[in-house]
Amino acid sequence: MTIGLENGTVMRAFRIYTLLARDNAVGKEWLQEYMADDVVRGLVDQFAREVDCVTIIAGEQLYMIPETRLSPFHMNNEVIKRTYLRANAVNADIYLMYVSIIVLIGAFYDSYQTMEPTRSFIGIEEWTALVNERIALLKTHPEAELREMEQEFSYNWTALIEKWSAMDDIKETAARQSGNTISRVSFMDSVRKFLIAQELVIDIGNQEITLTEKAKVVVQRYFMELEYNRGILEFLYQSDTFEGEGSEHASDL
Repeated sequence: MTIGLENGTVMRAFRIYTLLARDNAVGKEWLQEYMADDVVRGLVDQFAREVDCVTIIAGEQLYMIPETRLSPFHMNNEVIKRTYLRANAVNADIYLMYVSIIVLIGAFYDSYQTMEPTRSFIGIEEWTALVNERIALLKTHPEAELREMEQEFSYNWTALIEKWSAMDDIKETAARQSGNTISRVSFMDSVRKFLIAQELVIDIGNQEITLTEKAKVVVQRYFMELEYNRGILEFLYQSDTFEGEGSEHASDL
Protein backbone atom coordinates (compact mmCIF):
# COMPACT_ATOMS: atom_id res chain seq x y z
CA MET A 1 0.00 0.00 0.00
CA THR A 2 1.34 3.44 -0.92
CA ILE A 3 2.77 5.40 2.01
CA GLY A 4 1.26 8.86 2.52
CA LEU A 5 -2.33 8.11 1.59
CA GLU A 6 -4.93 9.72 3.81
CA ASN A 7 -6.46 7.32 6.29
CA GLY A 8 -9.96 8.31 5.21
CA THR A 9 -9.22 7.41 1.60
CA VAL A 10 -7.82 4.03 2.56
CA MET A 11 -10.79 3.29 4.80
CA ARG A 12 -13.31 4.24 2.09
CA ALA A 13 -11.59 1.86 -0.30
CA PHE A 14 -11.42 -0.85 2.33
CA ARG A 15 -15.11 -0.39 3.12
CA ILE A 16 -16.00 -0.97 -0.54
CA TYR A 17 -13.73 -4.01 -0.63
CA THR A 18 -15.26 -5.53 2.52
CA LEU A 19 -18.75 -5.11 1.07
CA LEU A 20 -17.61 -6.77 -2.15
CA ALA A 21 -16.03 -9.59 -0.15
CA ARG A 22 -19.26 -10.09 1.80
CA ASP A 23 -21.87 -9.61 -0.92
CA ASN A 24 -19.92 -10.00 -4.20
CA ALA A 25 -21.40 -6.68 -5.33
CA VAL A 26 -22.16 -3.11 -4.29
CA GLY A 27 -24.84 -0.78 -5.59
CA LYS A 28 -25.00 2.61 -7.23
CA GLU A 29 -23.88 4.72 -4.24
CA TRP A 30 -20.66 2.78 -3.70
CA LEU A 31 -20.07 2.45 -7.43
CA GLN A 32 -20.18 6.23 -7.75
CA GLU A 33 -17.61 6.59 -4.97
CA TYR A 34 -15.44 3.95 -6.64
CA MET A 35 -15.61 5.77 -9.97
CA ALA A 36 -15.20 9.29 -8.60
CA ASP A 37 -11.83 8.81 -6.90
CA ASP A 38 -8.91 7.33 -8.82
CA VAL A 39 -7.05 6.52 -5.61
CA VAL A 40 -10.02 4.72 -4.06
CA ARG A 41 -10.57 2.79 -7.28
CA GLY A 42 -6.92 1.81 -7.45
CA LEU A 43 -6.93 0.60 -3.85
CA VAL A 44 -10.11 -1.44 -4.28
CA ASP A 45 -8.67 -3.07 -7.38
CA GLN A 46 -5.42 -3.73 -5.51
CA PHE A 47 -7.27 -5.34 -2.60
CA ALA A 48 -9.16 -7.52 -5.09
CA ARG A 49 -5.97 -8.62 -6.84
CA GLU A 50 -4.48 -9.68 -3.51
CA VAL A 51 -7.18 -12.35 -3.29
CA ASP A 52 -6.97 -13.30 -7.00
CA CYS A 53 -10.14 -11.42 -7.91
CA VAL A 54 -11.05 -8.71 -10.40
CA THR A 55 -13.67 -5.98 -10.29
CA ILE A 56 -16.17 -5.44 -13.07
CA ILE A 57 -18.85 -2.82 -13.59
CA ALA A 58 -22.18 -3.99 -14.95
CA GLY A 59 -25.16 -1.68 -15.08
CA GLU A 60 -25.25 0.26 -11.82
CA GLN A 61 -23.35 -2.31 -9.79
CA LEU A 62 -19.72 -3.09 -9.05
CA TYR A 63 -18.87 -6.79 -8.76
CA MET A 64 -15.85 -8.68 -7.50
CA ILE A 65 -15.33 -12.07 -9.10
CA PRO A 66 -12.58 -14.68 -8.61
CA GLU A 67 -10.10 -14.83 -11.48
CA THR A 68 -8.31 -18.06 -10.55
CA ARG A 69 -8.97 -21.22 -8.57
CA LEU A 70 -6.50 -19.96 -5.98
CA SER A 71 -8.91 -17.24 -4.89
CA PRO A 72 -10.59 -17.84 -1.51
CA PHE A 73 -13.77 -16.66 -3.24
CA HIS A 74 -13.62 -19.38 -5.90
CA MET A 75 -16.53 -21.81 -5.63
CA ASN A 76 -15.09 -25.30 -5.82
CA ASN A 77 -16.74 -28.33 -7.35
CA GLU A 78 -17.79 -29.84 -4.04
CA VAL A 79 -19.69 -26.70 -3.05
CA ILE A 80 -21.43 -26.60 -6.43
CA LYS A 81 -22.42 -30.27 -6.15
CA ARG A 82 -23.69 -29.87 -2.61
CA THR A 83 -25.56 -26.62 -3.21
CA TYR A 84 -26.95 -26.85 -6.74
CA LEU A 85 -26.86 -30.48 -7.89
CA ARG A 86 -28.14 -33.80 -6.58
CA ALA A 87 -26.68 -35.35 -3.45
CA ASN A 88 -24.96 -38.08 -5.49
CA ALA A 89 -23.56 -35.71 -8.13
CA VAL A 90 -20.10 -36.51 -9.49
CA ASN A 91 -17.51 -34.61 -11.50
CA ALA A 92 -19.26 -35.56 -14.75
CA ASP A 93 -22.22 -33.47 -13.56
CA ILE A 94 -19.88 -30.50 -13.17
CA TYR A 95 -18.46 -31.00 -16.68
CA LEU A 96 -21.98 -31.23 -18.05
CA MET A 97 -23.02 -28.09 -16.17
CA TYR A 98 -20.13 -26.12 -17.61
CA VAL A 99 -20.76 -27.32 -21.15
CA SER A 100 -24.43 -26.41 -20.72
CA ILE A 101 -23.38 -22.89 -19.72
CA ILE A 102 -21.05 -22.62 -22.73
CA VAL A 103 -23.90 -23.71 -25.00
CA LEU A 104 -26.27 -21.22 -23.36
CA ILE A 105 -23.88 -18.35 -24.00
CA GLY A 106 -23.28 -19.62 -27.52
CA ALA A 107 -27.03 -19.43 -28.12
CA PHE A 108 -27.02 -15.74 -27.21
CA TYR A 109 -23.81 -14.93 -29.09
CA ASP A 110 -24.44 -16.79 -32.36
CA SER A 111 -22.05 -19.65 -31.55
CA TYR A 112 -19.44 -17.12 -30.37
CA GLN A 113 -19.29 -15.28 -33.69
CA THR A 114 -20.54 -11.97 -32.27
CA MET A 115 -19.44 -9.70 -29.42
CA GLU A 116 -23.02 -8.67 -28.62
CA PRO A 117 -26.05 -10.88 -27.90
CA THR A 118 -28.14 -11.65 -30.97
CA ARG A 119 -31.23 -12.70 -29.03
CA SER A 120 -33.08 -11.46 -25.95
CA PHE A 121 -34.07 -14.71 -24.23
CA ILE A 122 -34.16 -18.48 -24.51
CA GLY A 123 -36.51 -21.16 -23.21
CA ILE A 124 -35.19 -24.04 -21.14
CA GLU A 125 -36.45 -26.62 -23.65
CA GLU A 126 -34.64 -24.95 -26.55
CA TRP A 127 -31.51 -24.68 -24.41
CA THR A 128 -31.80 -28.39 -23.59
CA ALA A 129 -32.16 -29.21 -27.28
CA LEU A 130 -29.03 -27.18 -28.10
CA VAL A 131 -27.03 -29.03 -25.45
CA ASN A 132 -28.29 -32.32 -26.86
CA GLU A 133 -27.16 -31.19 -30.32
CA ARG A 134 -23.64 -30.38 -29.07
CA ILE A 135 -23.31 -33.70 -27.26
CA ALA A 136 -24.61 -35.58 -30.30
CA LEU A 137 -21.80 -33.97 -32.29
CA LEU A 138 -19.28 -34.92 -29.61
CA LYS A 139 -20.39 -38.53 -30.04
CA THR A 140 -19.26 -38.41 -33.67
CA HIS A 141 -15.62 -38.02 -32.62
CA PRO A 142 -13.58 -41.24 -32.44
CA GLU A 143 -13.01 -42.41 -28.89
CA ALA A 144 -9.25 -41.98 -29.29
CA GLU A 145 -9.73 -38.32 -30.21
CA LEU A 146 -11.99 -37.76 -27.20
CA ARG A 147 -9.33 -39.27 -24.94
CA GLU A 148 -6.72 -36.98 -26.48
CA MET A 149 -8.95 -33.95 -25.97
CA GLU A 150 -9.51 -34.99 -22.36
CA GLN A 151 -5.78 -34.64 -21.77
CA GLU A 152 -5.63 -31.26 -23.49
CA PHE A 153 -8.61 -29.64 -21.77
CA SER A 154 -8.79 -31.60 -18.49
CA TYR A 155 -12.38 -32.49 -19.38
CA ASN A 156 -13.71 -36.02 -19.23
CA TRP A 157 -15.69 -35.82 -22.45
CA THR A 158 -16.53 -39.52 -22.41
CA ALA A 159 -18.04 -39.34 -18.92
CA LEU A 160 -19.94 -36.21 -19.91
CA ILE A 161 -21.47 -37.97 -22.92
CA GLU A 162 -22.37 -41.01 -20.82
CA LYS A 163 -23.95 -38.83 -18.13
CA TRP A 164 -26.15 -37.02 -20.65
CA SER A 165 -27.09 -40.24 -22.46
CA ALA A 166 -28.20 -41.82 -19.17
CA MET A 167 -30.73 -39.05 -18.58
CA ASP A 168 -34.26 -39.43 -19.86
CA ASP A 169 -35.01 -37.01 -22.66
CA ILE A 170 -38.61 -36.50 -21.60
CA LYS A 171 -40.23 -34.29 -18.99
CA GLU A 172 -40.62 -36.40 -15.87
CA THR A 173 -42.95 -35.65 -13.02
CA ALA A 174 -41.43 -35.40 -9.56
CA ALA A 175 -42.97 -38.76 -8.71
CA ARG A 176 -41.21 -40.50 -11.59
CA GLN A 177 -37.77 -39.07 -10.87
CA SER A 178 -35.82 -41.54 -8.78
CA GLY A 179 -32.44 -43.16 -8.33
CA ASN A 180 -29.72 -42.12 -10.75
CA THR A 181 -32.07 -41.22 -13.58
CA ILE A 182 -33.38 -37.69 -13.95
CA SER A 183 -34.70 -35.84 -16.95
CA ARG A 184 -32.45 -33.64 -19.01
CA VAL A 185 -34.82 -30.75 -18.44
CA SER A 186 -34.55 -31.33 -14.69
CA PHE A 187 -30.75 -31.17 -14.90
CA MET A 188 -30.92 -28.01 -17.00
CA ASP A 189 -33.22 -26.47 -14.41
CA SER A 190 -30.51 -27.06 -11.79
CA VAL A 191 -28.04 -25.24 -14.02
CA ARG A 192 -30.58 -22.44 -14.46
CA LYS A 193 -30.92 -22.06 -10.69
CA PHE A 194 -27.13 -21.92 -10.33
CA LEU A 195 -26.91 -19.15 -12.94
CA ILE A 196 -29.70 -17.20 -11.26
CA ALA A 197 -27.93 -17.48 -7.90
CA GLN A 198 -24.73 -16.17 -9.50
CA GLU A 199 -26.70 -13.25 -11.02
CA LEU A 200 -25.80 -14.33 -14.55
CA VAL A 201 -29.35 -14.88 -15.81
CA ILE A 202 -32.81 -13.64 -14.90
CA ASP A 203 -35.93 -15.79 -14.99
CA ILE A 204 -38.49 -13.85 -17.04
CA GLY A 205 -41.26 -16.45 -16.71
CA ASN A 206 -42.66 -19.06 -19.09
CA GLN A 207 -39.53 -21.18 -18.54
CA GLU A 208 -37.45 -18.49 -20.24
CA ILE A 209 -34.28 -16.72 -19.12
CA THR A 210 -32.25 -13.72 -20.24
CA LEU A 211 -28.65 -12.71 -19.61
CA THR A 212 -27.84 -10.09 -16.98
CA GLU A 213 -25.52 -7.15 -17.57
CA LYS A 214 -23.01 -8.94 -15.33
CA ALA A 215 -23.10 -11.98 -17.61
CA LYS A 216 -22.54 -9.84 -20.71
CA VAL A 217 -19.45 -8.22 -19.18
CA VAL A 218 -18.06 -11.58 -18.05
CA VAL A 219 -18.64 -13.07 -21.52
CA GLN A 220 -16.86 -10.23 -23.30
CA ARG A 221 -14.02 -10.17 -20.81
CA TYR A 222 -13.36 -13.87 -20.35
CA PHE A 223 -15.36 -16.26 -22.52
CA MET A 224 -14.05 -14.66 -25.70
CA GLU A 225 -10.43 -14.70 -24.52
CA LEU A 226 -7.97 -17.23 -25.93
CA GLU A 227 -6.41 -18.18 -22.60
CA TYR A 228 -9.75 -19.07 -21.02
CA ASN A 229 -12.01 -20.93 -23.42
CA ARG A 230 -10.89 -20.70 -27.04
CA GLY A 231 -9.74 -24.32 -27.37
CA ILE A 232 -12.90 -25.70 -25.78
CA LEU A 233 -15.10 -23.46 -27.94
CA GLU A 234 -13.36 -24.63 -31.10
CA PHE A 235 -13.71 -28.25 -30.06
CA LEU A 236 -17.41 -27.95 -29.23
CA TYR A 237 -18.32 -25.93 -32.32
CA GLN A 238 -15.80 -27.13 -34.92
CA SER A 239 -18.29 -29.52 -36.50
CA ASP A 240 -20.35 -26.63 -37.82
CA THR A 241 -19.56 -23.10 -36.69
CA PHE A 242 -15.82 -23.24 -37.19
CA GLU A 243 -16.05 -24.79 -40.65
CA GLY A 244 -16.65 -22.93 -43.88
CA GLU A 245 -17.69 -19.34 -43.41
CA GLY A 246 -17.62 -19.73 -39.64
CA SER A 247 -13.85 -20.20 -39.69
CA GLU A 248 -13.47 -16.60 -40.82
CA HIS A 249 -14.71 -15.52 -37.42
CA ALA A 250 -12.48 -17.77 -35.37
CA SER A 251 -9.69 -15.21 -35.19
CA ASP A 252 -12.11 -12.74 -33.63
CA LEU A 253 -12.59 -14.87 -30.51
